[in-house]
Amino acid sequence: MKDYTKEYLNELLRLDISQEDCEKTKKILTEVGDVADTLSNPLVTHEEKRNIINKLFPESIQKFMMNAVREGQIGNMAELLEDYNDILIEKQGSIKALVRYVTPLTESQQADLKKFIMEKFVKEDVDIEYRKDPDIIGGFILTAGDVEYDKSYRTSLRQMKETLQTKAAEYVDGGNAPKDRKNSDIISVLKTEVKDFEVKSGATATGFITRLGDGIASVHGMNSVMYGELVEFENGVRGIVQNLEEKSVGVVLLGDDHGLTEGSSVVRTGKRAGVGVSDELLGRVVDALGAPIDGLGDIKADDYFPIEREAPGVIERKSVNVPLQTGILAIDSMFPIGRGQRELIIGDRQTGKTSIAVDTMINQKGQDVICIYVAIGQKSSTVAQVVGTLKKYGAMDYSVVVCASASDPAPFQYIAPYSGTAMAEYFMSKGKDVLIIYDDLSKHAVAYRAMSLLLHRPPGREAYPGDVFYLHSRLLERSSRLDDEHGGGSLTALPIIETLAGDISAYIPTNVISITDGQIFLESELFNSGLRPAVNYGLSVSRVGGAAQTKAMKKAAGNLRIDLAQFKEMEIFTQFSSELDQATTDLLDHGRMLTELLKQPLYNPLPHYEQVILLYAAQHGFFKGIPLKELREHRNELMTYIRSYGQDIISELEENKVLTDDLMERIERILTAFEE
Repeated sequence: MKDYTKEYLNELLRLDISQEDCEKTKKILTEVGDVADTLSNPLVTHEEKRNIINKLFPESIQKFMMNAVREGQIGNMAELLEDYNDILIEKQGSIKALVRYVTPLTESQQADLKKFIMEKFVKEDVDIEYRKDPDIIGGFILTAGDVEYDKSYRTSLRQMKETLQTKAAEYVDGGNAPKDRKNSDIISVLKTEVKDFEVKSGATATGFITRLGDGIASVHGMNSVMYGELVEFENGVRGIVQNLEEKSVGVVLLGDDHGLTEGSSVVRTGKRAGVGVSDELLGRVVDALGAPIDGLGDIKADDYFPIEREAPGVIERKSVNVPLQTGILAIDSMFPIGRGQRELIIGDRQTGKTSIAVDTMINQKGQDVICIYVAIGQKSSTVAQVVGTLKKYGAMDYSVVVCASASDPAPFQYIAPYSGTAMAEYFMSKGKDVLIIYDDLSKHAVAYRAMSLLLHRPPGREAYPGDVFYLHSRLLERSSRLDDEHGGGSLTALPIIETLAGDISAYIPTNVISITDGQIFLESELFNSGLRPAVNYGLSVSRVGGAAQTKAMKKAAGNLRIDLAQFKEMEIFTQFSSELDQATTDLLDHGRMLTELLKQPLYNPLPHYEQVILLYAAQHGFFKGIPLKELREHRNELMTYIRSYGQDIISELEENKVLTDDLMERIERILTAFEE
């Protein structure tokens, strides 16, 4: 409550303004719109305002109103008087109730209803307002405090329809019983529903909208509602509770607010926001609520997973030591990713961040890994392009695409990564290895900022709310590798962050860097110079490192990163020198060869054996003396040769993933044979 509100409430209590005068004043301010506007207009003199107050308002409140006019608070007066009225009612031991009906209640029914409310809420008196409402068809709806007793025919009919639809789907679509048995079962259900029609409705916690706009509703009532709970508006749209305030709750709408106004009712569902999950999600494109948007029919849900879930504890996890191959030579050799790791992909726009993620998804073919791609704030055409690429390379068979495009409201963009993670956790709970890509969390933070500012949360650094770090930490902490006792599944996260002019020290980049287990930094200058993927080997790192690398890869990569770092340093140092000694020349030639070798075309992930053989050949001088322009063609011919005459080498590398002395000798022999 604001300070001036408390001060004014205390003043009203001191003046002991009656409930009748309070109601009369509030009615004038709300129903005669010009009065409030005139009293708050700075062009109208104080004398003129005094005359209006003396003519229209009760004498007991005139002095108070004149003070509010002087201090420019007349716009808040209706809300203030409402609060004061609530205090008076509470002090009197009374409660307000609203009864909506079609057929007027008899005197005895009204007396019974009054007695029931007084006993239920332990009040000495009750103020009941009766209002005719033909929309409820029959019965009545009683609203008292923040509880609603819905005995209307409208609700009973809706519940009967939902039950019949569910039962019909069970018997007709999924049932194996004979047709005559199904028909008799449906008739039995119908009879039961008709029999229970009158007693179907019960008491639900309810509230009403006091402010609505920009996909945010401020709701009065529902005192026991939970943070993150789903609530339902009277037009059927659902919302998620995000703010818990003293007298109201802030709700973000998950749909259109058409048909809703101030005063519209809101009902608790008692459920946390979640998505329906099943194996039918594979190969599909869905929205942030898990509903299909690819036109391929409905998805039958086997289970319901909450979008917000506590991350697995330390005891439930085990160490990350199984590699998740990206198929990208530069990453698998120097910044290996393990199953259960969180590796950040960071860089400016148009530097190939999404391409790395898509390549990694394509490379999981045949690896028994399920992929989930979450598009947050992307253009729909861009998402369609990604889906097209995945279909082309056969990756959609084991993938799910969750899309909250730039045209979707901020709440959809906010819940999309949580929904995607809930789907991933469903597969992980079945013992599967899952890869999830968040593209990208920069836009996710912007959507959350927009939503938070509309919820009147105080802005902090770069206008983001103070809990934006917690926003991403509670999301990424859910990525883990579970021990065998808890199913043995894993969830690997590749969050993407977009920087501006390479500034990794901005608020959101530094937040996510500190949460993740390493980052792959892509640089615009490298990208424009032709090095693709444009990985900056100095700023990129994997904190899991060699633990998530096969022994063969670790041995073949050797000192690759050190060699590249020395080359980079020497290249800068010698760019103005004219004469170089032989050792420096060899170092520079080796560095240029390695840089060229690490270049990789789009959607062309390399299998494990090919990466190991190419690195071994590079580190043992087999590419020495080959012009850089011919290196790509040379390596392609080499791999074609090995696939033809070295199948035993390939089989052993793929099966054991160890580079033994005998295997290295055989690789050396076949490389020499190819050179000759």
